Amino acid sequence: MMALNRHRLKHLSNQGVLGAKTTQGLLAHTDELLSVILIGNNLFNTIIPVLTTSVALHTFGRNNLVLSIATGIVAFLIIVFAEITPKIVGATFPEKIALPASLLIAPLMRATKPIVWFVNLFANGILRILHINTKGAHDQRLSTEELRTIVLESGSFMPTKHRSILLNLFDLENISVDDVMIPRRRIEALDFDAPFEQILHQLETCYHNKLIVYQGDIDRVLGVLHVRKTLSALHNQELERETLRELLAEPYFVPSGTPVFQQLQYFQESRHRTALVVNEYGELQGLVTPEDIIEELIGEFTTSIPRSANSRGGWNENGECIVAGSMPLRELNRWLQLTLPTDGPKTLNGLILEILEEIPDGDVCVQIAGIKLEVMRSDDQAVRTVKIFKPGAKGGKKLRS
Repeated sequence: MMALNRHRLKHLSNQGVLGAKTTQGLLAHTDELLSVILIGNNLFNTIIPVLTTSVALHTFGRNNLVLSIATGIVAFLIIVFAEITPKIVGATFPEKIALPASLLIAPLMRATKPIVWFVNLFANGILRILHINTKGAHDQRLSTEELRTIVLESGSFMPTKHRSILLNLFDLENISVDDVMIPRRRIEALDFDAPFEQILHQLETCYHNKLIVYQGDIDRVLGVLHVRKTLSALHNQELERETLRELLAEPYFVPSGTPVFQQLQYFQESRHRTALVVNEYGELQGLVTPEDIIEELIGEFTTSIPRSANSRGGWNENGECIVAGSMPLRELNRWLQLTLPTDGPKTLNGLILEILEEIPDGDVCVQIAGIKLEVMRSDDQAVRTVKIFKPGAKGGKKLRS
């Protein structure tokens, strides 16, 4: 009965399974339950040898050899059939044993309550003398890591996709908007000072439904433009700057380092669906939407900016993949099932530069977390293109680690 999973037992009780509610009530009074079980167990283990000894004396007289053999046989039978075997069966099938047994133990507890009270009077006295407090031991709460272990060990009881979502949910409390945002360099934005023809062309061919509109420099954000509504409103009108400015929605800024859970709550409470991440100097760092956060839970489900022309299909037949250096590490890990560290730089370029401590001036191969990376193209500012070798595949040139 003690081997029962309390959370599983609570579920069975809510489902109305016979004996579950009775078992739950017994486990709520562990001291009385243990007293009844141990009293009955010890009485049985004491009475059987005494009766066996009496029968042996009455049958064979005071024969020491016969008494020794009888005592040994009884002790062996008690250990095997009254101790080890029942306990192994009970620990292996706790629900099948405990639920029916509770229907017998419950009335037995009520019948022996005076005896149990008398025995517990001495036991509780000893615990008080030893300063042992048992009241706080009943609060059994699972930590996040324990819940993670339960999910990992759920096996076939939970679909793989559901298990993956729950594990990702546990990870959300350790990440910020910086980990899920679209980096500054990948933000599709509209320059308010651009020629009308260029603005109209970008509105008609843009990749997203909402565009960040800036004036001159992307750090000078004017607002967020809803592309479809703008095209619909301007369908029978002449495009003018002031008309475009009137259609802009107020930009919504969030500080860098905001926890993802907190930001998700902000999205729920406000009408904004696009947040601009800024650092302490007010410089734009990236853009985050509710979809970016949800993708951390269930995986990529919306179309995003293409990674590169050569990397859309993942690994090629040689176990290689070419990606942009600006690609976020979390997205890269999720896409190619890698384990590149994400507790430092947020992009592949940043990770490589942190390891090399310089911008490479040629093709260089590095190994990070057991994954081989080859810098294919770089300039004076950053690593632009990287070839990744699938773990176990051979390749690369000069190796730095």
